[in-house]
Amino acid sequence: MSQTVDRALSILPLLAEGPADLGQVADRLGVHKSTALRLLRTLHEHGLVYRQSDQRYRLGARLFALAQEAMENLDVREIAHAHLVRLNEECGHTVHLAVYEENEVLYIDKVESRYPVRMYSRIGKPVAITVAAVAKLLLADLPEHERRALAEKLDYPMYTSRSTPNPAAFLRELDTVREQGWATDLGGHEESINCVAVPIRGADGKVVAAMSVSAPNVVVTADELLTLLPLVRRTADAISGEYSGRTPAELQ
Repeated sequence: MSQTVDRALSILPLLAEGPADLGQVADRLGVHKSTALRLLRTLHEHGLVYRQSDQRYRLGARLFALAQEAMENLDVREIAHAHLVRLNEECGHTVHLAVYEENEVLYIDKVESRYPVRMYSRIGKPVAITVAAVAKLLLADLPEHERRALAEKLDYPMYTSRSTPNPAAFLRELDTVREQGWATDLGGHEESINCVAVPIRGADGKVVAAMSVSAPNVVVTADELLTLLPLVRRTADAISGEYSGRTPAELQ
């Protein structure tokens, strides 16, 4: 039975490459045509493959509907939380998870620092969109025309001397983030707080959330915080893999 299931499932990635006829399916599986036909008929009955008028098979609409339904029911916060807690236990600093919704970047999870100095961020509250590291990551993933339109509409409050001053500077920062794959806020919102953030990606490679580690200068310097980047990225890769159902290698 397990071999039959394995063979049936092996048909799906083949058809993802494009329509294939019975002979091609049989050759790929290394089975007789009668066996391949039996598997295809079963998949067809469940709507997972479709037989075209030219007698070739392609992926069925039911498969896409199931995938869409599964994606809609995924909760990135639920998946990420245990990983955020482990990261916090390893580094001791404040860990955030944020998403982009309706032109705002919102914190949806937070694990507090073990140190006495605490951050004022709150779950459900918008972040300082022009300076926050998580915001830069989420906005950098938008199509270029959307990035430019958004940059022109934003206000640019100078929270500190390191805050992003204008749309041109903001767009340059987003270009840098897109190229390097991570973002920082080094005293841009609060002089004494530094932050490094990395993306969490879905199966299509799009950024679905951003996570960050933040700490005050009195605990670690900005350079010391940046040494945690590999650890933070491994955490994000683990969350991305669990969220998307793909291995870290497939996410590259």
